[in-house]
Amino acid sequence: MRRLALAIWLATGTLLAGCGGGGADSRTETTVNTTTKGQELQDLQAALNSGAITQEEYETERKKILDRE
Repeated sequence: MRRLALAIWLATGTLLAGCGGGGADSRTETTVNTTTKGQELQDLQAALNSGAITQEEYETERKKILDRE
């Protein structure tokens, strides 16, 4: 599921990269998030458990996820 979401995001970004027709002032940035906070927290916990991130990094990223609307 996460790979599909990433593939869609990358494809959308690639397709939209040429849109706009104007300079830097006319560009619009859009973020598409199809991953739930719960899934992000599970992924973050898995990264901690595997040793990919430290406890401090885990706490910092966890707070960012939970503070988002």
